[in-house]
This record gives sequence, C-alpha cells and structure tokens, in this order.
Amino acid sequence: MRILLWHVHGSWTTALVQGGHHYLVPVLPDRGPDGRGRAQTWDWPASVEEVTPAAARSADIDCVVLQRPSELEHLAERWTGRRPGRDVAAVYVEHNAPDGPVAAMRHPAAERGDVTVAHVTHFNARFWDCGRAPTAVIEHGVVDPGHLYSGEIAAAAMVVNEPVRRGRVVGTDLLAGFRRQVPVDLFGMASEELGGHDLPQWRLHREMARRRVYLHPFRWTSLGLSLIEAMHLGMPVVALATTEVPEAVPADAGVVSNRLDVLHAALRRLVADPDEARARGERARRAALGRFSLARFLADWDALLKEVTA
Repeated sequence: MRILLWHVHGSWTTALVQGGHHYLVPVLPDRGPDGRGRAQTWDWPASVEEVTPAAARSADIDCVVLQRPSELEHLAERWTGRRPGRDVAAVYVEHNAPDGPVAAMRHPAAERGDVTVAHVTHFNARFWDCGRAPTAVIEHGVVDPGHLYSGEIAAAAMVVNEPVRRGRVVGTDLLAGFRRQVPVDLFGMASEELGGHDLPQWRLHREMARRRVYLHPFRWTSLGLSLIEAMHLGMPVVALATTEVPEAVPADAGVVSNRLDVLHAALRRLVADPDEARARGERARRAALGRFSLARFLADWDALLKEVTA
C-alpha cells in the first residue's frame, strides 16, 4: 500500500514507517512544517520516499494519513489534487488531548463521515466529540530501544519538549519542587533555559537509562512516547495520575498519584534504593513490551488501513 503522510511527529512516524508499506513524505526546499521530508535524527527505512508537490500530485496513493486540521482542510488536496475521504481514503490521527471546556471539545473532522479519526489513547477517544466521524483507537507502539537501564546516576530523568512555552500543561511549574527532593535532569527540545539538554534519540535513550527513575509530571497531554520509551528502557516511573497514565503504568512499575507528597516521597525512596528502582523498572519494561509493542501497533494499523481502503 502507498501511504502519504506529513512528517509531523518524529517518534510516532518512526514507528509507523516500520510497517510493510511504501510511505510518501512531503518535502519542500526549506524543510519547514509542511515539508520536513525524511527524518534527520531517526532511523527510517528505505521504504520512506520524499515527494515534492509535483510528485505528490501524480503519485499513486492508496491512503492519506492526516495529522493536522490544515491537512484535512486544504493541504492534502493542494498537494495531491484529491479530496481526502472522497477521492482518496483518509485517516486522521489525533495525537492530542482536546483543549478547552469539555462541552466544546469537538474534533475538526467531526462532520466528516468519510474520514476515520484514529485516537492514540482511549482517554482521548472519550474526551473528543467526533460527531459522525468513524473512530478507532490505536495505542502507541515504539521501536524497542532495549533494556538499557543501569540507574547508575542517583537522579530522575524528565523528557519534555518546549517546557517553558508549554508550562503547566507539562508540569514545568512543578519541576522546582521535585528538584528540592532529588536531582532532576531535564531533556528535550528548547529545554536549555531550565538547564536541560537536547540530544539525538539514540543518545537520549542512553542518558535516560543512566538515571534511576523517570519523572512524568504532565497534566494534560496524550500519553507521551517518552514515558513509553522509558518503560521499555527498564526505568521505574513516578507520574501524575492524569489522562491515560493510570492505565498505562501498572502499580508495581512505579508510583502514580496526584498527591505531591506521595510523588515527592516516591522520588526520594526510589533514588535512594537502587534495588527497588531496578525491580520496578523491570516490571515497567514487561508491561510496555506487552501493551506498546511495535508488532501490535503495526498490526492494528494494517487492519485499519485495510478497512478504510476496502
């Protein structure tokens, strides 16, 4: 199958393009948001082909995977000359939890009975109002980085992109309080302002795994791929009990709570006790391999693609 999708979410796309299809990724000379092309810091297979607007217009395309309102509204048709859902099969991947009051959480594709909305968590599926659009839930899967955990550094790792801009949504305001309990090493794009580090993925995984515990204080986002990757690495988790986290992190894989005193105590205990940290991390890895495996993710996508192109 030939699938057109924009390079919007690097980690998620890295998992999807491991499938057995041919993937067409739009590219522009400036490699901006509407034409990033192939990933520069992730390992993508040869089945991912960059396409210019001219090439996309004449390309054979079986399905368009949309990820932003602009793609649904005009971008896909402008690039391909085909209307998604009408002239070519289309799936809208909703990566995010909805913003705003619950009563107003209506999805951009809500009036489109010809475009399936694929949510990445069951939490998101319950909160988004998708109207008459068909819906599915395909939970995340990741390329297994391996059981790299050593926990040799008595500190917590936290991964968040743009922590200053995103602020309370990702729990940036809680960071100072956590750092009063244990050292917290911050990683992610534009994290330098808070003493963080922006690293390529292969190095990020190794640095995360050297820390004793993974901290996830996000208030309102979809289930972060960095959390799932941390579990694959064999890291124990300390996290706010929000969105999909209570479902994704088993009780014996870490500590999940909305009480700061509980989270603070858990960080102190796990950083001070390497044996408990390692044991909980091993359970986290088993849980992640069972629920968020790449094989399951790709099988779910194959089933959905077959359904929408039938």
